[in-house]
Amino acid sequence: MPETRYTILPSPIGPLVLAGIDARLACIGFPAGKGAVTPKSDWQRDDTAFGQARAQLDAYFAGRLTRFDLELAPRGTPFQLAVWQALTEIPPGETISYGELARRIGRPSASRAVGAANGANPLPIVVPCHRVIGAGGALTGFAGGIETKRFLLALERGQGAAAQAQMSLL
Repeated sequence: MPETRYTILPSPIGPLVLAGIDARLACIGFPAGKGAVTPKSDWQRDDTAFGQARAQLDAYFAGRLTRFDLELAPRGTPFQLAVWQALTEIPPGETISYGELARRIGRPSASRAVGAANGANPLPIVVPCHRVIGAGGALTGFAGGIETKRFLLALERGQGAAAQAQMSLL
C-alpha cells in the first residue's frame, strides 16, 4: 500500500498540512478549528513532497494565481465528488449559495446535502468551498473559520493587502 506523505506549508492563515500519496494531493488541513488536520502516526513527513502544490499555494496567497492545476486524489462518495467538482467551476472571488450549487449539479432539492459535502471537502482552498455562502449572503460555516473564509474571498477579490492586515490582527 502506498505511503501517505505530508508536509507543513507556512501561510498567511497559519501552517497548512498538505498530505497525499505520490504527487497526488489528498488533504489540506487548517492549523486549528473544525478543519484542523494532525498528521497520523503512519504518515511520513517529507518536506520535499508536493512541490507543485506548495508553489501554487504560495502564488495564490501572493495574489498571483487564481486557478490551481494539481494532481488531486480526494476520497468521497460520488455525490461528494460531484459537489467538489462543481466547486472548482466557481470563478475566483465570486460566491454562490448552497441552493445554487445544488441546482448546478442537477439536485435542486439537495442544498443540505450539498452543504454537508462542502463541509467534508478534504482540499479546501484548492477546491474552493469558501466560495459558497448562505442564501441571504451570509458567510456561513467554513472548516478554517469564518475569518479565514473572509480572508480568502478578499484575497481573491484583489484586496490582498487589506486581507493580510485583517489576518495579522487575529
